Amino acid sequence: MTRDQLNQLGRTLWRIADQLRGSMDADDFRDYMLSFLFLRYLSDNYETTAKKELGKDYPKIEGNKAPLAVWYKRNKKADHEAFEKQMRRKVHYVIKPEYLWSSISELAKTQSDDLLKTLEEAFKYIENQSFESTFQGLFSEINLNSEKLGKKYADRNKVLCNIITKIAEGISQFSTDTDILGDAYEYLIGQFAAGSGKKAGEFYTPQQLSTILSEIVSLDSQDPSKGKKKKLNNVLDFACGSGSLLLNVRKKMGKSGIGKIYGQEKNITTYNLARMNMLLHGLKDSEFEIHHGDSLLNDWDLLNEMNPSKKLECDAIVANPPFSLRWEPTDSLAEDFRYKNYGVAPKSAADFAFLLHGFHFLSHEGTMAIILPHGVLFRGGIEHDIRKKLSKDNNIDAVIGLPSNLFYSTGIPVCILVLKKCKKHDDVLFINASEHFEKGKRQNQLRPSDIDKIVETYQYRKEEDRYSRRIPLSVIEEEHDFNLNISRYVSTAQAEEQIDLSEVHDRIKDIDKRILAARKIHNGFLKELGLKEI
Repeated sequence: MTRDQLNQLGRTLWRIADQLRGSMDADDFRDYMLSFLFLRYLSDNYETTAKKELGKDYPKIEGNKAPLAVWYKRNKKADHEAFEKQMRRKVHYVIKPEYLWSSISELAKTQSDDLLKTLEEAFKYIENQSFESTFQGLFSEINLNSEKLGKKYADRNKVLCNIITKIAEGISQFSTDTDILGDAYEYLIGQFAAGSGKKAGEFYTPQQLSTILSEIVSLDSQDPSKGKKKKLNNVLDFACGSGSLLLNVRKKMGKSGIGKIYGQEKNITTYNLARMNMLLHGLKDSEFEIHHGDSLLNDWDLLNEMNPSKKLECDAIVANPPFSLRWEPTDSLAEDFRYKNYGVAPKSAADFAFLLHGFHFLSHEGTMAIILPHGVLFRGGIEHDIRKKLSKDNNIDAVIGLPSNLFYSTGIPVCILVLKKCKKHDDVLFINASEHFEKGKRQNQLRPSDIDKIVETYQYRKEEDRYSRRIPLSVIEEEHDFNLNISRYVSTAQAEEQIDLSEVHDRIKDIDKRILAARKIHNGFLKELGLKEI
């Protein structure tokens, strides 16, 4: 499918969403819409694989029954079990015929009274039985009995019939392979984010910024000019939202270019979006692990492993954590393995707490790219001390300043910090890209050329007047006391034009002469008219 066709599919689905949600809050409707799109993907992928697996035994449609429903009816329980065992090997999950999208959409099309009840059963089955690994609570935020759908069962059933029928009709004219439905899912997340304002910051990183981060972390860590790494053993986003950043890294590396994807998300709704998003993009449940929890508290057992040989180490870490989040650090955190060598971020801003959390799990051959507010570059106190430690250890590779108003959730300008444990340069690359963008009505946009310029400048460590400079660590320490404010090193201010004072003096003398000559002529006219001269 071409990019235009994908956009057309996305716009079709968005138009359906806009028409159907009525007075329902966009965020609430988002969860219904995306869950049904997810069910459609799981079903299509399952039925396509089943058709290949059963070959000539795969039956044709009989009446309104889906082919798999016909096959189950014709065969014995032992055959069902053998088939499902094989499907778990192939696609890592099983869906009963009555819970497939083709069966659900048929119930919707015929306005069956059983739709709502069947949907509830289908969601519970997928959460608890479809996958070998648990996907408990995957649909926990989808309340099919919400009064927002209707006060009575019949009313809710009717609304759901309408929604599912419209989605089925909207998708029917398009290809529905993994990449297409996955990209359509991402498109819809972006559209819902645009309408969510500040809430969007909880679950969505604009694609243009995701692209920059994924490009940077996929480059060779020792020498980015050599190009992309062949493989990243593990990738982590500890504030993963809907998972778009992680998926962008995977897209850059290719489907076999990553060992395993790890993500963590505190918001339960967004956590479920991320899990669906991974599966929608064709990842098997064994290829990723998303944890619901708080990164600052580090409540994920996997990340609390104290045995160095078992510690999770990641070749790429990407993150767009909440900006300047107020938190309540405890006294015990001073001895926390993530912070004890650096210090604990102040309660007024957890930015460095997030950074140090991720940095702890960075491998010695890895790259970390994190989006943060500019305050981390120059604020004093403990944040100064953390910057000092990171700088003196030569862990800060690059500081990239971006334009303002790129996010749905805030208009402030932000920066990207690139960190490494294997850095060979004894300088920091500063890139001031704050004036390279296209102004939009609601949000500013980085054009493809702007993104390419940032990545190319980083990759080849280029220096360009009013755009980028490499600053020795000694200068940062001795002349700026570890202040990393970009404008100190790369100013975009236009140099004032040099003025030749003697030339200006001569011009003023010439102007005075012309004034005297003009006054003499003017007084001549006044004299002829009998008026008082000036």
